[in-house]
Amino acid sequence: MGAAKDAVADADLVLHAGDFTTEAVLDAFHDAATDLRAVYGNRDDAAVTDRLPEATTLSYAGVRIAATHRQRGGATGLAMFGRERGADLVVSGHTHRPLVDQEGAVTLLNPGSHADPRGAKQSFAVLEPNGDGLNGRLTTVDGETFDRFTVENG
Repeated sequence: MGAAKDAVADADLVLHAGDFTTEAVLDAFHDAATDLRAVYGNRDDAAVTDRLPEATTLSYAGVRIAATHRQRGGATGLAMFGRERGADLVVSGHTHRPLVDQEGAVTLLNPGSHADPRGAKQSFAVLEPNGDGLNGRLTTVDGETFDRFTVENG
């Protein structure tokens, strides 16, 4: 896991968008993270889905964040999910491919996957408070930043 493992250990808050697959992996994240918020994914076994919600909403640095593993309707469905929850940012997984979409009123973020990238870079996202919201970056497990973005608090 490299830089991803270090990021989990160093983070004030870890938000995981699902596909832990097994309870052992979920427990490893719980043990490593100071504060873990997570949703289950479609590849998670029953021991994981019994412990996690399908969706969650939280605030971090004044930014309202909604998270789900997947939402029908692609980007439009994710944006609608975010608007329904009053979110500034929607974090999702499912495709395992890193993506930042700031075309609409709600920023859409898929941090990718550190373990099963499906042909994309092994990646994760880092979000850091900046006073007006969050500075974000997509980072490979080797520590290379390949995209940067900002999310303002609503």
